[in-house]
Amino acid sequence: MTSPAPRRILVTSALPYANGPLHLGHIIETIQTDIWVRAQKLFGHDCRYLCADDTHGTPIMLKAQQEGITPEQLIERIAESHRADFADFLIGFDVFHSTHSEENRRMSAEMFQRLDAAGLISRKTIQQAYDPEKQMFLPDRFIKGECPKCGAADQYGDNCEKCGATYSPTELKNPRSVLSGATPVERDSEHYFFNLPAMESALKDWLDDDRVQPAIRAKLQEWFDSGLQAWDISRDAPYFGFEIPGAPGKFFYVWLDAPIGYIGAFLKLAESAGLNFEDYWGKDSKTELYHFIGKDIAYFHTLFWPAMLMGAGLRTPTAIFAHGFLTLNGEKMSKSRGTFIQARTFLNHLNPEALRYYFAAKLGSSIEDIDLSLDDFRLRVNADLVGKVVNIASRCAGFIHKQFDSQLASQLSDPHLHQQLCAGAERIRQRYEARETAQAMREIMALADLTNQYIDEHKPWALAKSADTLAAVQGICTDGLNAFRILMTYLSPVLPGMSQAAADFLNLPALRWDAIDTPLVGRAIAPYQPLITRIEQSATDALLAAAAEEAAAMMPTPPPAATPTNPIDPIAPQIDIEAFSAVDLRVAQIVAAEQVEGAAKLLRLVLDIGEDKPRQVFAGIKSAYDPASLVGRLTVMVANLKPRQMKFGLSEGMVLAAGGDGGLYILSPDEGARPGMRVK
Repeated sequence: MTSPAPRRILVTSALPYANGPLHLGHIIETIQTDIWVRAQKLFGHDCRYLCADDTHGTPIMLKAQQEGITPEQLIERIAESHRADFADFLIGFDVFHSTHSEENRRMSAEMFQRLDAAGLISRKTIQQAYDPEKQMFLPDRFIKGECPKCGAADQYGDNCEKCGATYSPTELKNPRSVLSGATPVERDSEHYFFNLPAMESALKDWLDDDRVQPAIRAKLQEWFDSGLQAWDISRDAPYFGFEIPGAPGKFFYVWLDAPIGYIGAFLKLAESAGLNFEDYWGKDSKTELYHFIGKDIAYFHTLFWPAMLMGAGLRTPTAIFAHGFLTLNGEKMSKSRGTFIQARTFLNHLNPEALRYYFAAKLGSSIEDIDLSLDDFRLRVNADLVGKVVNIASRCAGFIHKQFDSQLASQLSDPHLHQQLCAGAERIRQRYEARETAQAMREIMALADLTNQYIDEHKPWALAKSADTLAAVQGICTDGLNAFRILMTYLSPVLPGMSQAAADFLNLPALRWDAIDTPLVGRAIAPYQPLITRIEQSATDALLAAAAEEAAAMMPTPPPAATPTNPIDPIAPQIDIEAFSAVDLRVAQIVAAEQVEGAAKLLRLVLDIGEDKPRQVFAGIKSAYDPASLVGRLTVMVANLKPRQMKFGLSEGMVLAAGGDGGLYILSPDEGARPGMRVK
């Protein structure tokens, strides 16, 4: 088996933020990257895989303050959990570093100084959003309001998740501080700006070489059409990050030093591996450089990052590969719905290589979203890995061990089967190269079907019953195990642990791409051990239950209700008819009611108000009602109350109840009312 001429390749995946545990959205990206890297190494290329924790910014600082620890202690604790999760998902980093490192501090300062010397850094006084209650400048992501371009509500201060527009926090309509809810005020502050518009022509030339996928290129063209803006690369103290050289109290914005963290991680690797900086990052470098990212951070990686590299006199990425979001059972992963699955939660319940295979069977080179359907996951892994690939080894190994003292035949019984499997190598290599792993998996499973068909047609179990045909059994089973070796070699970028176990079973040091053509004959094999077991529905059900429990625990606890001082509350201040008319009261039927574990006062109600899907409401009526007695009853709810995120889930309205004299009574309409009717 011949391979293309060796290449020197540097690969990164996006840096996970160090303020919490990894979830499956992080894992799908690193699995995609790891498969591609392992494939390149299998083909004989010099390929290095770098990553790091993204550790700077106000969220890290505030979280550490809340926990009563230093930011350094927080990020070290998070890094330990990230490393453990990645290792258990068999992600083969050559180095996993941190953006809060001396290498990154040094490189960030050097790049800033290079950009400044090139005339690409300017300084100007701007009006900055300031929280008058918290007495601090607010970073973009700590301000929310309405998008100035499309009007979408509840958008962050730097970009709109609905229309993709970017803007400054001062452009938001009706802004509020995420920290206190206060309306930000504007204060003057001197900031540093990177002259992104000056790089527009160079960026367009760079993009002309097919550096990004068509969908990302189209989005970039929209940004060019709307006009590039100078990029604010500084933040005011207090801030956890690197102080700008010569500018006390000013810090690099996290999105400046985070991508430089790729270089920082490389410098860490270079120390131990003896790598030359210019060979990898010099302007004339022949090394291929690829970034794997989520489509939501394309703006920073396809505009700011290459522009910074150009301006600093360094090489630019060969290509940037974006992928879509991960959904679960057709819906966005959500803490409020209990469908936010952490990496460790998955590892506690299911085989990580099963997920690696499932993602490989779904991923392609586009930026379409990828759905993790747990039913499909279970059925596909059981059908493909257990029922097709591993089945070949388990069917053939028993005969070889029992009848032939664990010895394979000295030659293949049917060289044609071997040739058919080897003929797929180039197509599969091309699929891996193009990141079309779903197509590669289909090719491999078709070859597994071919092998199982061969075994079914030759029926070694029937031939083993007669001494006259026993010798043929050894040849047929040798053919099967040789085919199994080839299939597991093809799958080794996806299933590195299983592939090494298969190599151990076949008494090979490793499964090698350049050995695919060489038949596996005339050698002893080790006792067969199951490589993977079936996934039962009980396991995926347990995963979802654990995810829901953990998601509920991550939600903020609602503030305690005030205790009235009088049996009957005093009349509230008067409102006018316009204010009252804004309240939409609807008749609702209670279709389900249940206790809320860990809640002293709440019941979870599912309410039908005539919409396509029912509403979930958490009501503080636990002391007054047995949940079973509420099912089927009609009540009245505030239907247009803004949903409230609670510790136990999303409450999508409010049930009206009266209280006093120690009693609590939900309001009910007269007979004849039906769900959805408006209360007038």
